[in-house]
Amino acid sequence: MEDNPIFNAGTGSTLNLLGEIETDAAIMDGRTLRGGGVALLRNIRNPIKAARIVMERTEHVLIAGIAAERLALESGLDKGNLRVLRRVQAWKGGLKQLKSKQMKRSSSKALEIFLGRQSDTVGALALDAEGNLAAADSTGGVTLKLPGRIGDSPILGSGLYADNQSGAATATGIGEQAMRLVICKTACDLMRQETGPSAATDTIRLATKKVGIGLGILTLDRRGRFAAAHNTRHLCWAARTSLTSAEKMWGTRVSK
Repeated sequence: MEDNPIFNAGTGSTLNLLGEIETDAAIMDGRTLRGGGVALLRNIRNPIKAARIVMERTEHVLIAGIAAERLALESGLDKGNLRVLRRVQAWKGGLKQLKSKQMKRSSSKALEIFLGRQSDTVGALALDAEGNLAAADSTGGVTLKLPGRIGDSPILGSGLYADNQSGAATATGIGEQAMRLVICKTACDLMRQETGPSAATDTIRLATKKVGIGLGILTLDRRGRFAAAHNTRHLCWAARTSLTSAEKMWGTRVSK
């Protein structure tokens, strides 16, 4: 997905307020609870590979900025030009909106612009034949974000979580909301007693009550039952099992 310019991850990432790309990504192993994340990468083609390097080759969980880029390059990862025309056009359009007389300069207005554009995180969950769970995500972040802003995606518990004893989850939407609720850990804790679909719905219902609209979540429980739930207009997802595959533009929409 990072190589597909349609997604807000890797090539095709959104631009921050200064017109720069800063990507975040993370990965987590549900068997060992080890995880790795990277943040504020500028020109690494596949940030998720850099996150895996952090998990497998260091004792750390999150590395950001120049140090993360150096680690990625020294580990053999490729640089890449992540800019695409439609993201540049969206950035220019967003700046015009921010500067217009009808809108005051504020972070809340930037979020309003973000909510009107399709620029979500991409995430993936997996369950193998031995019952091991894993989660991963990657993003360019919120359109017109302040330089240096780090969202939920590289943070275990917020943007993603995986635990063989409960389940796996990954989130999309407004990262600040996901971090305040530690939303993926919340969903995984619910899966100790609930199914994946039930945990997804209950988590988004809680999110709507606590922080309002702006989030979506994918869940996968220990028995392979998966779900997508959201309080936004759309949430695109796809699933594949040993027997079948499916894809949709929406999951369970939870309004309250």
